[in-house]
Amino acid sequence: MPMSATRQKKTKKNGNGSGKKDRSKQPIANGPSLGLMFLMLSVLVVAGLSGLRFERPGEVYLAGEIAGRDVTANRDFLVEDVDSTRRKQQELADAQPPVYDLSISSSDELEKEINNIFQQINETPQGESEQARWQISELLNREISKTEFRMWRSSDFQNLLLGPVFPWIKAYLQDGVVSDLRKVGQYPSGIIIRDLSTGDERLLRDLGELRDLKDFEQDFNVLLKRDLSKPLRVRKAMNSLLDPLIEPSLILNRESTLQRRNEVRGAVEPVYNHIRKGEIIVRQGERVTPDQQTKLLALYSDQPEYFSRAHAVGLFLVGLLLVLGMYLAHWARKGKVLLDRDAVFLGSMLMVFGIMAKLLSVLKDPLSQSLYFLPLPPELYAFLLPVAGGAGVVAMFFPYSMCFFSTLLLSFLCSELAGGGLPLFAFYFIGGVFYTFFIKRAASRRELLTSVFPLLGTQLLTWGGVGMLGFHGFGWLGAGAVVSQVSGLFSLLTLICLSFIMELAFSFTSRLRLMELMNLEQPLLQELMVNAPGTYHHSLIVSNMVEAGARAIGANPLLSKVSALYHDIGKLKNPLYFIENQFGRGNKHDKLAPSMSALILISHVKKGVELAKQNKLGPEITEIIGQHHGTSLISFFYKKAQELEEHKGGEGLREEDYRYPGPKPQTKEAGLILLADVIEASSRTLCDPTPSRLKGHINTMVRNIFSDGQLDESELTLKDLHQASDAFHRILTGIFHTRIEYPDAKGKSDKKENSDKKEGTDKKDACTKKDVACKKKGRHEESKQANGKSGSEEGEIIPSNLKVVK
Repeated sequence: MPMSATRQKKTKKNGNGSGKKDRSKQPIANGPSLGLMFLMLSVLVVAGLSGLRFERPGEVYLAGEIAGRDVTANRDFLVEDVDSTRRKQQELADAQPPVYDLSISSSDELEKEINNIFQQINETPQGESEQARWQISELLNREISKTEFRMWRSSDFQNLLLGPVFPWIKAYLQDGVVSDLRKVGQYPSGIIIRDLSTGDERLLRDLGELRDLKDFEQDFNVLLKRDLSKPLRVRKAMNSLLDPLIEPSLILNRESTLQRRNEVRGAVEPVYNHIRKGEIIVRQGERVTPDQQTKLLALYSDQPEYFSRAHAVGLFLVGLLLVLGMYLAHWARKGKVLLDRDAVFLGSMLMVFGIMAKLLSVLKDPLSQSLYFLPLPPELYAFLLPVAGGAGVVAMFFPYSMCFFSTLLLSFLCSELAGGGLPLFAFYFIGGVFYTFFIKRAASRRELLTSVFPLLGTQLLTWGGVGMLGFHGFGWLGAGAVVSQVSGLFSLLTLICLSFIMELAFSFTSRLRLMELMNLEQPLLQELMVNAPGTYHHSLIVSNMVEAGARAIGANPLLSKVSALYHDIGKLKNPLYFIENQFGRGNKHDKLAPSMSALILISHVKKGVELAKQNKLGPEITEIIGQHHGTSLISFFYKKAQELEEHKGGEGLREEDYRYPGPKPQTKEAGLILLADVIEASSRTLCDPTPSRLKGHINTMVRNIFSDGQLDESELTLKDLHQASDAFHRILTGIFHTRIEYPDAKGKSDKKENSDKKEGTDKKDACTKKDVACKKKGRHEESKQANGKSGSEEGEIIPSNLKVVK
């Protein structure tokens, strides 16, 4: 289509050449709408329901009693295993190395005691030596022989002990000597040696490095015998003196050891048994064991509060963010604000499904115990909720973007209220998204019913995935598969029942409603066919053109076709004022002023909107009826009024009085109807509508409408206009196709046929001459669409004193 990709808008007063405010712009609310407030209130109510806790405390069975019913864990919780905890504490305490104090003072005390003994011996007179011997024997707690006592009194013995022997003893004790290595060997993790003089500690793992008093005795004898070469009597006298006095330098500190072991016991984490939600703690008829009694006590000792504020607030905040995302997704479509009606509908859906989800979460335990014919685990009852059916109801009335966010919000809230986690949310959301796609593709009630079969397959596969996330056996997996199929059937029933209720309650126009309105037996279409047959025929052709154009550009063909069928129902009020319904009778506009004629033409848009509302055609069709002329100029009567004003010498006319009130088309469907309406009406003025003439005519009309700015607020692109023009051309070419001229009687001569051909050629030439005459008189459609203004009525309403070229 020859059309420039860019154009300059004409500078007009207030943007449309008039003093009126541009009505095509939708006003934006200054504050939150009632619908948004209701939707937020719905999220708040659902969040409040999620915070409620209806679980009642159960009966605690004592050990040894017979359980009267199955007791199932209604939540995940932990039970401490006391025996295992004690064993773990004891093991770690035994592994704690004991603390041994290394005391250097023991060698100092030894030296002091030896000096005291030597001093007492040396200071004792010779005659009192026997008395001193018994005193020292009492001190050492052993009998000392006279020979040993005489040996101790000798200066050589004393010098030997205090000279080379004692430093060796002192060094030996400082390295650490225990009383008995057999006692220390019971500590496999080693011992902690704490030096009392410095406070330093070290861990000795290799206990083979330690020496005890027995080792000391052996090493001391080696010292005396081998290194000092002392005789046996000296060695015996030395051992007799030192054996009672030598004490171990490494002494077990029992208090510190016990304290450290108690600290280790306190640091040990208790051993817990993880009881999962849905796990059967005790079965009916079983004798309760002590372990089961402990689990029952833990189950009922920590019951949740009746209302969880934190959970309710968290769910409310997340729900509000999802609502905001839904509003932004809708607003992204040319800045449109979600209607109050739509917000109230979504809020109602949330509350309906939220209450159903909460009821399932409350009744699942009683149902699993009472329905013996349906032995389902309690956690599977949540999968029966037909969230996919709710998503399908939304898909009946909303676009894909709104359906996605609505399904996300619905799935999240219901999974939380039903007490499920990620698997339940995934089951709800995946089923809802796929069912949205299936419903969008359904073009009849039969297809709507059969859409349940792909839904059943989808839910079965989804359950297979989420079921494996928390696998509890193949029996449990099979029961969940049955539940998923029952949920799919419930979704179909929900869709059938709830969609009809919502359609009536909120005046929605669903796809099925559009199919019903497309039926030509509808009362409005019947009245249009009887009282305005020309308009009826015009609407049929426009509907076919628009349907083809919508399919070509990816718009909604069903909505476009149905809207085109009803776009001119406003002409039912005054059908004879439109030339397609006059059929040769006098034109009523001949006796009216141009301003009155323009007013009558403009009024059919307003009356069409009123009829659409009275007959509940739906807001989508009603809006398209109000937009199907945009703010275009009724150029025929405007020019006629200009001529009259110039003849009278009056002031200039107000152009806005001869323009439709608008708004301009806001969607692709409305823009297509405006184009098809003008093109179909004006194409009837063509004298010889050949395919090439039709193509040129369509391109001219589209260019004029585009230049007039009527498509500025629609979603149509230049590519869309090109594809729609080709579709319009195919439809009009089929309508204005040529036929051969049939003979009047059988056996006509070739001469007669030749004369008929010549006559046909003459007629064609005559048509061409008439076409030229039309152009001169200003009756051709291009001159009639002066200044780029066009309207269907302008091609139809022609004064009776002018001849219509057909």
